[in-house]
Amino acid sequence: MVSRLVPDPESAAVEAARIVELAAEKAIADRGRFNLAVSGGTTPWRMLELLAGSSLNWSRTSLFQVDERIAPTGSRQRNLTHLVLTLPLICQAAIRPMPVGAADLPTAAAGYEYSLPDRFDLIHLGLGPDGHTASLIPDDPILEVTDRLVAITAGEYQGTRRMSLTYRAINRARMVLFLITGDGKEEAVGKLYAGDKSIPAGRVENPNTTVVTDIDMPDRETAS
Repeated sequence: MVSRLVPDPESAAVEAARIVELAAEKAIADRGRFNLAVSGGTTPWRMLELLAGSSLNWSRTSLFQVDERIAPTGSRQRNLTHLVLTLPLICQAAIRPMPVGAADLPTAAAGYEYSLPDRFDLIHLGLGPDGHTASLIPDDPILEVTDRLVAITAGEYQGTRRMSLTYRAINRARMVLFLITGDGKEEAVGKLYAGDKSIPAGRVENPNTTVVTDIDMPDRETAS
């Protein structure tokens, strides 16, 4: 795991966008397409704004969702709502939304799994104060799903059930990028670095993982 410590959230967004751009250039050069998955929450919004104005080739990019709240179309709870509000129209054609409006959610999750690439080029993840990442939430059976790439949480989390990529999808991606800013996350960040499996994020085992954060952990060796 590579850690990149930056001074503030804006610097974190800039660095994360730079890493995504580099991954896109390599993927498009090597395979003709860039398959990116982005998590929900507020942290990636600025990164996405920067990517919208960058040199990223959106016509050769597919933007999948790492997770989504099971809420009505247009709801402020939906991650898709914020993707559409953040990205200009020219970029929105790249979005591959999770089908959380379906009546049969397990079948919808299986259908979304069928649409995924064999391996994502880059999966963006966040980190909650409780150690959750994607919608892999503490004490939910979704943490134990090993035979699917996409699954549904058994219970509600902060008011909604979720659809999420599983560890199986995350761990086989070519790269994982954690973008972590915000208050109250110091303990969770320390556990992430330690690979502490008591938190969901500590169970991510992708060998090519980079953490971009403004949370200083003095005992952690960082890369420039």
